[in-house]
Amino acid sequence: MRKWIRRSRATAAGLATVMGIGVLAGCSTGGGETAPDNRIVVWSQENLPPRMAATQKIVDRFEEESGIEVELVGVDEGQLPQLIMSAAAAGKLPDVIGAVPMGQVWQMYSNDLLDTEVAGDIVEGLGPRTFDANALRLTSEGTTRLAVPSDSWLQLLAYRKDRLDAAGLPAPDTYDRLLDAAEALDVRGRDAISVATDPGDVFTQQSFESLALANGCRLVDEGGDVLLDSAACRTSFELYDRLGRTYGAPGTQSVDSTRATYFSGKSSMIVWSSFLLDELAGLRDDALPSCSECADDKGFLAGNTGIVTAMQGPDGAEPAQFGEVTSWAVTKTAEKEASEKFITYMMGEGYEDWFGMAPEGKIPVRAGTAAEPDRFQRAWRASEVGVDTRRPMNEVYPDALLDQLADGVGDMKRWGVTEGQGALVGATNGELPVPKALGAMTSGQISPREAAREADEEVTALQKSLQ
Repeated sequence: MRKWIRRSRATAAGLATVMGIGVLAGCSTGGGETAPDNRIVVWSQENLPPRMAATQKIVDRFEEESGIEVELVGVDEGQLPQLIMSAAAAGKLPDVIGAVPMGQVWQMYSNDLLDTEVAGDIVEGLGPRTFDANALRLTSEGTTRLAVPSDSWLQLLAYRKDRLDAAGLPAPDTYDRLLDAAEALDVRGRDAISVATDPGDVFTQQSFESLALANGCRLVDEGGDVLLDSAACRTSFELYDRLGRTYGAPGTQSVDSTRATYFSGKSSMIVWSSFLLDELAGLRDDALPSCSECADDKGFLAGNTGIVTAMQGPDGAEPAQFGEVTSWAVTKTAEKEASEKFITYMMGEGYEDWFGMAPEGKIPVRAGTAAEPDRFQRAWRASEVGVDTRRPMNEVYPDALLDQLADGVGDMKRWGVTEGQGALVGATNGELPVPKALGAMTSGQISPREAAREADEEVTALQKSLQ
């Protein structure tokens, strides 16, 4: 789950702006790049009002320094694929799109909508060695840079360490330890864990994938054959069924309900993204921890929560970390020079303000510059986290956790991307065959084995439709 968990749908006015983009984007027509007019249109998926306002401040500085005019438009992640295809068909693509997840980057690339040459030039200009090598791999096909990786969030398993300590249990960083903890912590009036089971939400797939990767369960092999009905994946479906149906709360569980259950103290573990961290610390008024101990101490839950970033299953060769890398994408019809200058600025002079909007979920994938190799990592650790209350992140959380988050980007794995099936990943995020199987399974309609087979068949059919 990435930043979309905290986004509202784009407003009607915002959509009207997007759909009327041709008035603004004379440089972006279906016939290819027109004469440069020093004016670019930038769509951003950081579309919450506070983040749009923060982005606009960076844009204002860029406009003043560069003389390039930027039209900033907020768009919703769930609507981006349709908006992109509609704009492409009308010859009205924006020049640049920000905060684009990997699946959407690969979908755009497969539809020949990206200017990969400009993306490559930007990375080369900034210095490839200043970027996390894994982030570059996940956003490239061979030597082709699909987009410019910007920042990342990680999927976490958060747990009540006070309760596990009382039960004499270690951190739940393997399948066996997770199930032992679930069994011990599943007591009357309290669920052991909160995991997503909503069949209509990509968050459910992300939660499952984070655990499936730990067991070596892969979406496809190197040849592109779907593997969801493999032995490793069946074991992962069985684990998720036990977590969601035996040890979790009854009924369909969503982004909001899983968080609310953990925050209330009614569950002892939760699978969520690193965007949880500011809320966990009581820094966001509309999502405050509500456990009984939290009434007198808003930081109680943060102080008594342990974090697992990488887990290992019985079939997994090593611990695995799931997360998302978001990027700046340059479209095929972009005004090249202006777009390159803009993204270079956002990854340089404007970078600290960009990831500083929500540092718990915008972990920089560029550590620094050639002159200051750790500049951005240092700034990220000291960035203020929170919404209604703001505190430096390194005052809220220990260095050990920040180390885990920073290192997690380099260890991140994702279904299908490294096998060259990024377009399929994007399609599964839209059609949701895996969440549908998981929802049916955890509601008792089908068995884990049937869920694995149904997911495998649906993803295989989806793959064929893309060929």
